[in-house]
Amino acid sequence: MILSGIEIKKRLGKDIKIEPYDEKFLNPNSYNLTLHDELLVYKESLLDMKKPNETQLLKIPESGFVIEPGRLYLGRTRELTETHNLVPMLEGRSSVGRLGLFVHITAGFGDIGFRGFWTLEISSIQPVRIYPGVQICQIFYHTVEGEYTEYKSGKYQGNTGIQPSLIYKDFE
Repeated sequence: MILSGIEIKKRLGKDIKIEPYDEKFLNPNSYNLTLHDELLVYKESLLDMKKPNETQLLKIPESGFVIEPGRLYLGRTRELTETHNLVPMLEGRSSVGRLGLFVHITAGFGDIGFRGFWTLEISSIQPVRIYPGVQICQIFYHTVEGEYTEYKSGKYQGNTGIQPSLIYKDFE
C-alpha cells in the first residue's frame, strides 16, 4: 500500500521526518522534494567500479545551470528525510520528465531506516536549464509486511551531502 498525503502528514515526527517541511509540497500520495544548489560531476569519462572516482563540485547559480546530454550529474535534495516502519521511494515529477530530464537512473528505492539527503542521478536527452530550489522529485511511502531489519549501512546512511558511488567498498 502507498500512503496518502494525509497519512504522510499524520506520520510526520513519528515514522517520517522531512526537514525542512513545507505544507504546499504535500500531494495526494507523495511529497515534493527540492533540488539543492550543488552538483557533482565525475572528472573522468571512464569510471572504475573498483576504485573511488574523482569528482568536481559545481554550484547552480540562481540564474540556472544547463544540464547537457551525455553527462551524469549528481545532485541532492535540500530536504533531509528519515523513515521508519515504511519503505521510502523516490520518483521524478512528471513535469520534469516532460522536459526530458531524468532524476534518477536506478536509485529510486530507499531502505527502511534510511536517514539522509537523497542523491539524484540527473541526466537529460536534450539541454535543460535547472534551478536551485526547484521541486524536482517526489517521495512516497510503501507500508511493510513482515519482519524487517532497518538499514544501517555505513555507505550512505547519515550522509551530509551528495554521495558519489561507493560501490568500490563492495570489493574490499
